Amino acid sequence: MDTIDTRYYIKPHSARFSERYRLFIRARGLAYATEKTYYQWASRFIRFMGYKGEGDFCSEHINLFLSDLGNKRNCSINTQKTALNALVFLFREFLNQDVGQLSFQNARKPRKIPVILSQQEAVSILKNLSGRKQLLVKILYGCGLRITEAVNLRVKDIDIDNSGVLVMEGKGYKSRRTLLPSSLILPIKQQIEFVKKQCEADHAIGMSGVFMPDALAKKLPNAQYELAWQYLFPADHYSVDPRSKVQRRHHFGAQQVQRAIKAATMKAGVHKRVTCHTFRHSFATELLKQGTDLRTIQELLGHTSVETTQIYTHVVGLNDRGIVSPVDRI
Repeated sequence: MDTIDTRYYIKPHSARFSERYRLFIRARGLAYATEKTYYQWASRFIRFMGYKGEGDFCSEHINLFLSDLGNKRNCSINTQKTALNALVFLFREFLNQDVGQLSFQNARKPRKIPVILSQQEAVSILKNLSGRKQLLVKILYGCGLRITEAVNLRVKDIDIDNSGVLVMEGKGYKSRRTLLPSSLILPIKQQIEFVKKQCEADHAIGMSGVFMPDALAKKLPNAQYELAWQYLFPADHYSVDPRSKVQRRHHFGAQQVQRAIKAATMKAGVHKRVTCHTFRHSFATELLKQGTDLRTIQELLGHTSVETTQIYTHVVGLNDRGIVSPVDRI
């Protein structure tokens, strides 16, 4: 039986450093994905330095660790930045140590321009998908969602009357609204009807009830049985909640979608490294080609800074900017 990947219960007064750190992160209201990332980087840092206790922590060691990441391990700039953010949070927020002016060696790998699909390539890949997986990928491409946001969608997040999708469990726990393509309304309605019947069948055998985020399980004890709170893409099987040890139906797995995309890409003869995120990149570039302003694209994608969104200006084809190669004039 699979285990649901979600926050497990930690005793409030645990003496273990790792558990106290995770409780501290939760108290700050950070997302579960952030909790896992910060904890993993803290663990790597502790192993690298060979610390034996909290008294060994020294902010100057951050430079050694980040320099090793950037040059000996050849990590990307983004990976090094993630490690930096995690360690600064550990020292400054949790350990109350001033990190001062850091002077580590920056990673040398340049930031890569994201891979995008032409509309023809995207359609050919979608044709080689079917069922829920095809609908999921259409949502990635048509709404600009991250795969974790798509699989975490609940029935209540689909606003059919106003043609919108509410992303309530986005990156950094930030919520936003994006567009719902009209071509997806009918298949989504059919998917909701499927979820309704599946929920009724689960209830008949005493297996109903969905995972509720944060403290909503106590605040709204009956909501877990309501259609509105069910995952739009429920899993095919039951999983064990690591906190309550209860078996329940979780959401569809992101890795299942990625494997399906890889197989569909090969069948379609598209010779690019296509991932779930590629469809999100392609959504942004298609809007840019249509003349949508960067601020709107930033809002739809949920980027904190418009600078992150500006990378797509480097991705849009030169032909789309009206540039013609001299050889084409021969």
